[in-house]
Amino acid sequence: MDDKPFILAIDPGNEQSAFCLVSPELKPLAFGKYKNTTHVYCGDVSSFEGQIRRAMLANHCYMDNTIIVIENIESFGMPVSRTVFDTCIYIGELKRHFESLGFKINYVFRHEEKMYICHSSKANDATIKQALVDRFAYGEKNYGKGTKKEPGFFYGFSKDVWSAFAQAVTYHDKYLYEDPLHLDELPF
Repeated sequence: MDDKPFILAIDPGNEQSAFCLVSPELKPLAFGKYKNTTHVYCGDVSSFEGQIRRAMLANHCYMDNTIIVIENIESFGMPVSRTVFDTCIYIGELKRHFESLGFKINYVFRHEEKMYICHSSKANDATIKQALVDRFAYGEKNYGKGTKKEPGFFYGFSKDVWSAFAQAVTYHDKYLYEDPLHLDELPF
């Protein structure tokens, strides 16, 4: 794999999922939301295949230079709804699809994003978004989105795309560049 890979981060949901494809320097190249389908590949232009695959090919992202990161679900011992199980099933569909294309799947958990980006387990979507703006678009208008006339770093981002971008940043910083041995997880 190339020393500095592209990252495709996917924030799966029970009915819709978001993705963010970023360059090795963490610049958003393509992002969006799509409806989940029974099968990841269905040929529909609004599907996973239609949006993500075209974005990857347009940016020359292939198996040897791209990392796939999916937000995974973890249990905290509380009851969950059917939608959580539907999301788990979709994560399995994504895993099977990307592995059939030769990609290795990587996972990031929500608590990792909170701790890595905000250094607090109490972080929420708003604090994560603000931390990302402070890092990548400090001083830009409208949370770094800018305007149509003067687009900012995060122009076009919506709620779930922020989450996918946060996954890419967490994986990039924590697993690729800053702490490859995970020394912060040692018991001493």
